[in-house]
Amino acid sequence: MRYKNLKRAKFEVSELSFGCMSLKSDVTENDKLINKAIDSGINLFDTADLYEGGENEKLLGKALKGKRNDVLIATKVGNRMREDGSGWDWCPEKDYILSAVDKSLQRLQTDYIDLYLLHGGTIDDPADEVIEAFERLVEQGKIRAYGISSIRPNVIREYVKKSNIAAVMTQYSLLDRRPEEETLGLLEANEIGVLARGTVAGGLLAGKPAKEYLGIPTDEVAKIVNAIQNTLPERSVNEKAMHYVMDNTAITTAVAGIRTEEQLLEAIAAEKSTPLTKGELQELKDVWSGTIYQDHR
Repeated sequence: MRYKNLKRAKFEVSELSFGCMSLKSDVTENDKLINKAIDSGINLFDTADLYEGGENEKLLGKALKGKRNDVLIATKVGNRMREDGSGWDWCPEKDYILSAVDKSLQRLQTDYIDLYLLHGGTIDDPADEVIEAFERLVEQGKIRAYGISSIRPNVIREYVKKSNIAAVMTQYSLLDRRPEEETLGLLEANEIGVLARGTVAGGLLAGKPAKEYLGIPTDEVAKIVNAIQNTLPERSVNEKAMHYVMDNTAITTAVAGIRTEEQLLEAIAAEKSTPLTKGELQELKDVWSGTIYQDHR
């Protein structure tokens, strides 16, 4: 397993990390799966207080018991669950963040979070208030570093300008090349790490039937995926999709959504394979030109 330095956080992250969102709390194999990931060299596990109403944090905390010093935990905040269980509301407020962290720490069975992310955000949010909350949590030792989870260029620019964010989680893949336009370069220039999610585009690059994606019509998605499959035929589609993301110098880690042992093994095999050559990378880029952000610019 290769590792990259999350510079502002001052710790190293495996270039393949484990996205826990797909795990369900009633599955008894979760501990075994997470431990297999640790044994393979994966050291970052990503969750959120929103996932399954906090149960996802609980299952991760249980699985990591006794191994906390060997791993990094990233979790998220900002979506407040309604008391009646009918859903959640966006709440990027200082007092809420300062109280929500304690509940996450309890569920995760730990006294600190390595990377605490704002789970979304708009340009109209009180960013200064959010930053104040995160900075206080760093001072208190409850979190080691913080960042945001966002695909919005205007929000990302705001936090780069105003804060000490260590990382941004954003969607990025061969089917979603939007971050290449302006955010990846900005983050790399400011030594801010990138946690890339959606590497296989919701499964479209892993064998799922074509469907409309980010406004791209179904038939066009099918053509692009087919072209990717026929490019570099000696490599698996999963390998091409993962390395297209991981080999980008702006990317710190690819967060793979993992639910089964088969998915874990496929992701590990892709990570272990040889990085793309410059020629191979260019061939994949030539498959199509990608799209740009239409909103939140």
